[in-house]
Amino acid sequence: MTKTRLFRLWLVLGSVFMILLIIVYWDNVGTAHFYLHTSFSRPHPLEPRPTPAQGAGRELASEVGELLETLLGTGTKQVAAVSGKKTEAPPPPPPASGRSALSNMEERVRGYDWSTHDAQQSPDPDGRQAERRSVLRDLCANASFVFPTKERSFDDIPNYELNHLIVDDRHGVIYCYVPKVACTNWKRVMIVLSESLLDQGAPYRDPLDIPREYVHNSSTHLTFNKFWRRYGRFSRHLMKVKLKKYTKFLFVRDPFVRLISAFRSKFELENEEFYRKFAVPMLRMYSNHSSLPASVREAFSAGLKVSFSNFIQYLLDPHTEKLAPFNEHWRQVHRLCHPCQIDYDFVGKLETLDQDAAQLLRLLKVDKLLHFPPSYRNRTASSWEEDWFAKIPLAWRRQLYKLYEADFVLFGYPKPENLLRD
Repeated sequence: MTKTRLFRLWLVLGSVFMILLIIVYWDNVGTAHFYLHTSFSRPHPLEPRPTPAQGAGRELASEVGELLETLLGTGTKQVAAVSGKKTEAPPPPPPASGRSALSNMEERVRGYDWSTHDAQQSPDPDGRQAERRSVLRDLCANASFVFPTKERSFDDIPNYELNHLIVDDRHGVIYCYVPKVACTNWKRVMIVLSESLLDQGAPYRDPLDIPREYVHNSSTHLTFNKFWRRYGRFSRHLMKVKLKKYTKFLFVRDPFVRLISAFRSKFELENEEFYRKFAVPMLRMYSNHSSLPASVREAFSAGLKVSFSNFIQYLLDPHTEKLAPFNEHWRQVHRLCHPCQIDYDFVGKLETLDQDAAQLLRLLKVDKLLHFPPSYRNRTASSWEEDWFAKIPLAWRRQLYKLYEADFVLFGYPKPENLLRD
């Protein structure tokens, strides 16, 4: 009997000791509310933060896991910054005309932050936001609306599929980035908020000052898929607490216009990586080119470019995803951000980017700290689609719609009937 009591006492004391060690570790890397961001200096190569030892956590009994979950669950949702430093609101970013002509041209061609519709400003942005979230929740709860992965739980999502969820612990924000939907500038905003990148020892204050090459370096951001390496078995507990307490947002775009933007960015500009990984197989498979240049510059000089038709064939080919999942630039939004497993607090759209961005920054209480960079506009989405899909066979258009139908429906984009009927 005495031995049993001593064993129980030892187990309790050991459990409390391990929890205290975990709390002390978190306090050392941030603040008591789990401030986990990492800072990098711009002049030095960006390297991942060293991970803590993971073996000790795995040895804890299941009761400790439950106790940790209870402990983490006592936190409150953070919306305001907790840093002791006071930051003066920076002046508005310079207009696009003040930046270099080359940078303007690249960003316009890439289309990464274009507003695709000349959308009217809503007199009731809060009502519009409530409607978007309501539509999303209703469809996720509707058993008759089915698409792959809809019914799985958050625990069923593999860690590698959580790599688009960027966390800012300073302000209690989680952003799911969608390529070709202003993600470059939203990543810049997250860097400024989290202070995860330094410029000669000081955090960036103006999003536009952050070079593009650092924005898309995965080492710059703390994402959910990195939690497992840091926290082992406790990672899902921590993710769920943050999902419950933090403000979660994403931005979406008309799915077909997003595809056009991705095609222009990756196949109409000289991109060595995408040429070798995607363009060469497409040209061989769908254009019958057996001998192709080794570099994208040589291919462009010879007039060898992937056509939009080749790109659509690649997307519709059933063998494509047997080799590897879609690249993030054309992967469906519901596969990147899991909107039926994660209850987003804010759903922005590129078509109303300026108004949505201002509304979101006010919601996060950071509108005095920074401004969202100005967006570029081009033709309306309907004219884009009609021009680009003019030479695409009707049967292909219909198959493509089925492939991206869940994104159209979940995020309230009308079915492009003009492209799908005879």
